[in-house]
Amino acid sequence: MPLLARRIGRAKPSAIMAVAEKAKKLKAEGRDIISFSIGVPNFLPGDHVYQAARDALAKDSGQYGSNRGTDALLDAFLQHIEALGLTGYTRANVSTGIGAKHILYNLAESLLDEGDTIVYPSPYWTTYADIADIVNAKAVPLPCPASQDYKLTPAQLDQALATHKPKVFLFNNPSNPTGMVYTREEVAALADVLVKHPDTWIITDDIYNRMLFDGLAYTNFVQARPELRDRTVFVDSLSKTYGMPGWRVGFMAGPEVVAKALTTMNSNHITNVPEVVTAAAIAALTGPQDVPVAKNAEFQAKRDQVLAALNAIPGVVCPRPQGAFYVFPDISCAFGKSHNGVKIENDVDFCNALLDAKGVACVPGSAFGEPRALRISYTCPTPQLAPGLQRFQEFFAELK
Repeated sequence: MPLLARRIGRAKPSAIMAVAEKAKKLKAEGRDIISFSIGVPNFLPGDHVYQAARDALAKDSGQYGSNRGTDALLDAFLQHIEALGLTGYTRANVSTGIGAKHILYNLAESLLDEGDTIVYPSPYWTTYADIADIVNAKAVPLPCPASQDYKLTPAQLDQALATHKPKVFLFNNPSNPTGMVYTREEVAALADVLVKHPDTWIITDDIYNRMLFDGLAYTNFVQARPELRDRTVFVDSLSKTYGMPGWRVGFMAGPEVVAKALTTMNSNHITNVPEVVTAAAIAALTGPQDVPVAKNAEFQAKRDQVLAALNAIPGVVCPRPQGAFYVFPDISCAFGKSHNGVKIENDVDFCNALLDAKGVACVPGSAFGEPRALRISYTCPTPQLAPGLQRFQEFFAELK
């Protein structure tokens, strides 16, 4: 039998989906399972999005579309990012993809040769390491523990860029898995460092940019230091803001040469974002924003509820997240203890024991590069949140 390509040996299934599948299996067996595992918003877009899709179906052309994206979709995205303060971009600076994950993969293929180095703060979204492995790049996570609020410092960044001379610096704000948000001043301080290292591409994976709490505003490196525009790529998606993860629409805005490269990749990978999906995406971006605004307020309230429960557990440390819909508590105080005779040595043991004993599914922090923690996604139906948190507290109280 012929052999598979070597790169497939470097590809790994999603650690997050592994937890979800176990939870799904237990639920099918009749267990009462509350899932804090999957990073989906768990709400649906407004009716105007579905109406736009129905209208597009009624007049579907059945033809191929643009590799870059239709003009109307590009214009809708440009309008969307102008509201964030990212001005001065044109259609030539933009390209689309089948979700932000597809955009990130195409960026890796376009910017990284085998052996090139990519650096990013840790904790990090699991896919960063997976994509780097597939394209055979050298990934260097930059540890940012709970003691520094899971945030990268300018000194860390400066040292990493000087030492590793990476081809790409990948930044995520607000953060998945921590929910942490860099302030305008923190972004500016990092931007000042990036200016000193002109040979590094900058990717800002900021798909939670509309999910901000406590009155914070989104800030990009380009706003802080405009001279970074010619090597900064901004990545966005409909998935989280608009409750449309299954629709698979991602965007990038950046230098024309990068947008052209991704458009070329699309011509070989996907051809185009489907016509009906395009219509729905335009409606989401340009139509009423009441659903995203309401959900953001709901998530902030849920954040407060989760933090209150975690802060009541002795030994648990959880920096206060101000965006996305995650909390990332350090639960290492449980290591070395047992629950009903089950020894807990690490984060994976903890999550398995929690799921088996209490029916609560969380993702081990080691999946995100931080084995002292775990991720809680609090987008479950509101009636499930309090019982899930109570079970979490009970589990800790029963440790010996």
